[in-house]
Amino acid sequence: MNLLFANDRRGEYPRSLYAEQNPPLAPLPRLRGESRADAVVVGGGYTGLSAALTLARAGRQVVLLEAQRVGFGASGRNGGQLGSGQRLEVDELERLAGREAARRLWDMAEEAKALARAYAAEAGVAVHDGIAHAARTAREAAHARQNAERLARDYGYPLVQPLDRPGLRALVKSPLYVGGDVDRGAGHLDPLALSLGLARLAAAAGVRIHEGSHVHAIRHAARAGEKTIVQTGTGRVLCDHLILAANGYLGRLDEGVAARVMPINNFVVATEPLGARADEILGENVAVHDTRFVVNYWRLSDDRRLVFGGGENLGYRFPRDIAAKVRKPLEQVYPQLKGVRITHAWGGTLAITLNRMPHFARPAPNCLSASGYSGHGLALSNLAGKLMAQAVMGQSEGFDAMAALPSRPFPGGAGLRWPLLVAGMSWYSLRDRVGV
Repeated sequence: MNLLFANDRRGEYPRSLYAEQNPPLAPLPRLRGESRADAVVVGGGYTGLSAALTLARAGRQVVLLEAQRVGFGASGRNGGQLGSGQRLEVDELERLAGREAARRLWDMAEEAKALARAYAAEAGVAVHDGIAHAARTAREAAHARQNAERLARDYGYPLVQPLDRPGLRALVKSPLYVGGDVDRGAGHLDPLALSLGLARLAAAAGVRIHEGSHVHAIRHAARAGEKTIVQTGTGRVLCDHLILAANGYLGRLDEGVAARVMPINNFVVATEPLGARADEILGENVAVHDTRFVVNYWRLSDDRRLVFGGGENLGYRFPRDIAAKVRKPLEQVYPQLKGVRITHAWGGTLAITLNRMPHFARPAPNCLSASGYSGHGLALSNLAGKLMAQAVMGQSEGFDAMAALPSRPFPGGAGLRWPLLVAGMSWYSLRDRVGV
């Protein structure tokens, strides 16, 4: 199944709140005939746009190929949470890579957050400060406090404030949680607005963006002096460097990456504008996510709708009634919103890895890939694009640091990974439901 076309119409954004509220760019031309470039970028989300923009601003000739529309995938559909750190908390990073490497990874993630904020400012996209982390159990709340203390003591980051039950309840007005924390250095924004803004910046810098240009074959250069050939249905590009930035939509363009990066679906709804009722939901304009394995996440839009994501899907097809699927966890978190009118419901495809850290790789001598942000991609994907661009230009330290992280393939590789993941997701979904 090709996820690029399995759940969406060709050339159309999903019927999301973001697509309704952001005027689209005029369609960009499909690739036709043969073209040449210093670098080709496959994928028009945050990763690809950041890579293309960085290269173009350094004077490189860049072609970006997007099968659908820029910001079509997870970059234009996500919950809009600009989180701190990596997907793993620092204690897990220390176990994975050691204290010194964990500190470097934390610092890189802070660089990623700053880069996303800088892109947003340049594109005219508002960023609202604050993300709360809602714990379901006393043990999870204690861990949140320990993590905040560790960040302040060992990582020079004092912006995470632990919260007891009354403190969290004043901020997140749900009866479901017993404590947690709020990160004042994190934030939230309209994700599609950022995608479209990055596309405008990239085009202004000279990137040749081709929409409706599905890459279905790549012939890597076999020896020095040869060109890599990137083939679409209506044309091809000969280039010196190739950047793969398709994340959950990479398909089988590279089997080595496919064995380590798993596409999964997640779902989001937006309610009617809540007006004064929004004050019954959040005490401040912060975003929130909780500690479930299949995480719930939410924030208020600028017109005071609740934008709420949650609900797992054990299959690549979106469910027929996304609103009904997400309404259940929404009303569990906020029983005071029972029966609220849902005006928008959409699904999206992201990508995960076994260790929940992004997978950076060199599939061929002149080819770089970054993907598998595991639900923490708004900041990290922008940095990943910049790091790949810098590596193309001979500055590979940042890319190499991420690529050095252990990255095991899913059991069964690209062929059997999905049925085995379904079994695992079913188990963790059961644990969420019984509160373990």
